[in-house]
Amino acid sequence: MPEQRTLTILCVSSFEKGQEFLRTCKAIGCRVYLLTVEKLRNGDWPREAIDEMFFMPEDLPLAGLLNAVSYAARSRKIDRIVALDEFDMENVSAIREHLRIPGMGLTTVRYFRDKLAMRARAKESGVNVPEFVHVLNHDELREFMSRVPAPWLLKPRSQASGIGMKKIYRPEELWPWLDQLGDEQSHFLLEQFVPGNVFHVDSVVSEKQVLFADVHAYGAPPLDVSHAGGVFTTRTLERDSEDAKALRVINQRLMDSLGLQRGVTHAEFLKSHADGRVYFIEIAARVGGAYISDLVEAASGINLWREWAKLEVGAGKEPYVLPAPRQDYAGVIVSLARQQQPDTSAYTDAEIVYRVTKYHHAGFVVKSHDSARVKELLENYSRRFVNDFLATQPVPDRPTS
Repeated sequence: MPEQRTLTILCVSSFEKGQEFLRTCKAIGCRVYLLTVEKLRNGDWPREAIDEMFFMPEDLPLAGLLNAVSYAARSRKIDRIVALDEFDMENVSAIREHLRIPGMGLTTVRYFRDKLAMRARAKESGVNVPEFVHVLNHDELREFMSRVPAPWLLKPRSQASGIGMKKIYRPEELWPWLDQLGDEQSHFLLEQFVPGNVFHVDSVVSEKQVLFADVHAYGAPPLDVSHAGGVFTTRTLERDSEDAKALRVINQRLMDSLGLQRGVTHAEFLKSHADGRVYFIEIAARVGGAYISDLVEAASGINLWREWAKLEVGAGKEPYVLPAPRQDYAGVIVSLARQQQPDTSAYTDAEIVYRVTKYHHAGFVVKSHDSARVKELLENYSRRFVNDFLATQPVPDRPTS
């Protein structure tokens, strides 16, 4: 029998993230390549786990990226290609399809990138979504605004978080924005703004089955924090609560309808103040940002980057076994800071398990066996952060690496 060839995985990222994914692929025995943007050439990459690095200009068109990867493949056998960041997913899917490499194709990836596609699919499967309309036919927009109470959110179909969103209070406010968008209008949707509590469910999926799903509750809604400024918090929701149970059921139904074969997901839901119903907001086939992976690992022992790497390398051919999760509770607090290197030494609670060291940011991950203790710490720290650190800046119209 011939000796089994080493599996080669090409990881693509326009942002500095996924270090544990790279390390895990190397530990499994893969040959690991990283393609990233030129400005991150000297980034904090685990170079001991990377066999070769390639660099591309920012905003390299798909045709150029496809040619570059195809050129590299002339002398290197590539078995898997993975986008470590959400903004690279569509390009990587197109490359996979062109090179006939296993993984998520363009049709499926659009359910995890295109807010219009994911809403329509979720609605078809019986999952509640806020009222929405494609920004396409102007008569349909007028009908929507006459029927659905304001305010509304004008949302780009393929951005993350609150990037590029505008809150619209009156019909006459919409048309100047659409004039500015011009031919880009069809890349947006208009959605009813539903006030409520916002949650996220972070999952591990293997062969279309959700094997792990922890439910978390944001403090202030992320849209409010990104647009109005403030302190970002999220925490593990009590696992036996009615909200957690309901969200896990909805999350599985959503996964069934969207068709993810394997990987990790970060889904966001809203529980309306007005009617108490749960509404689906959006989902991404990636690890959540804002230290959510650290939160999940602190509470459960499950490292989402590590499990994602195992699933991608195995590609359904190798049996996947999820490690037994712990049942602790954790929380994250993060804010922009006025200081370049904020001094957090006055925060001394034993529950702090990680301190954010990012430039102009302050924050912690906290962990406890008691969910009430986590909630208490986050509420206390939120008040202190306003005085000690908090700074604000306008939300960008496009992502920055």
